Amino acid sequence: MAKIQMTTPLVEMDGDEMTRILWKMIKDELLLPYIDLKTEYYDLGLEYRNETNDQVTVDSAEATKKYGVAVKCATITPNAARMTEYNLKEMWKSPNGTIRAMLDGTVFRTPIIVKGIEPCVKNWEKPITLARHAYGDVYKNTEIKVDKPGKAELVFTAEDGTEIRELIHDFKGAGIIQGIHNTDKSIASFAHACFKYALDTKQDLWFATKDTISKKYDHNFKDIFQEIYDAEYADKFKEAGIEYFYTLIDDAVARVMKAKGGFIWACKNYDGDVMSDMVSSAFGSLAMMTSVLVSPTGVYEYEAAHGTVQRHYYKHLKGEETSTNSVATIFAWTGALRKRGELDKNDDLVTFADKLEKATIKTIEDGKMTKDLALITSLKDVTVLNSENFIKAIRETFDAM
Repeated sequence: MAKIQMTTPLVEMDGDEMTRILWKMIKDELLLPYIDLKTEYYDLGLEYRNETNDQVTVDSAEATKKYGVAVKCATITPNAARMTEYNLKEMWKSPNGTIRAMLDGTVFRTPIIVKGIEPCVKNWEKPITLARHAYGDVYKNTEIKVDKPGKAELVFTAEDGTEIRELIHDFKGAGIIQGIHNTDKSIASFAHACFKYALDTKQDLWFATKDTISKKYDHNFKDIFQEIYDAEYADKFKEAGIEYFYTLIDDAVARVMKAKGGFIWACKNYDGDVMSDMVSSAFGSLAMMTSVLVSPTGVYEYEAAHGTVQRHYYKHLKGEETSTNSVATIFAWTGALRKRGELDKNDDLVTFADKLEKATIKTIEDGKMTKDLALITSLKDVTVLNSENFIKAIRETFDAM
């Protein structure tokens, strides 16, 4: 059987630990036998990031801008323990953070629904997609720990020398201070990405902050979203039969718990970080969550929503058997291949991606799955497979289809 041809390469970002092992298995078993795979390869494994002073991460983001579609393996964001373990020159930043900033992108995370893995929230019938702003706030913060009485002020000095000063707190003893920021440009990019993604997927869009308490910071997010919606998207949303509305974050949480799903929930950076983990866990597993970074210029980077599965990797290094869930990583590849096919008008590639996703879901629904899913499934008499055999089972299902 002739392999599916590609006209434009994907940007391929390899990663770390157990997900790096799965990455190769997925390519060898599920992709290379069927596709003449064209990728521009970047090794984002921590050793090579350290060797290149993290230049490889920057290069991979630039390549993503050039080709429009990337697929990324999970990577390590080093802490003090990793500094020692990998003998690092410095504590390199999160590759995801670097790529998000360079692409000015918004992260959309969606649970993968399969029969037999029921959500903890019984009324959730359709996936809830989390749209997370990927710049600023606590992730770009400045912090001071003070150990004596004193006055803390927020000071802005304009280029013309004029100043704005606000008292933060008059300390009578020890305490902590934090400064956060965002930019109108980044918030506008976030808004455009959310509105476009809602139109692309024909889903309602919710946006939530706490503007009743944060009357300038959070209110600015609310105002920018509303201005952009009114100016550019209101008619398009009406035409598509979908809705945009703003609500307070606490009201959104209450509504989400009673909703049936099938919508996009847009959140600021920290809120999105927390709520996406809550939603994915309540739907079943972080390993069953897709993640795509979308830039306002229409650049896409697909990845799994979880980490590098360090514990399983150490078992793997000892020669012990692992049963690691590869579904989100498979869906990162299918998402990227589908988008590449759509942009290149390559129907065979789109069909392949759709079929591989169906084969993955069917394999689980037929009772063949990894240990993490076997522990939470309502299906009876399931077969628990190791990491490699699960991927091989998907290939068998795919070939039978």
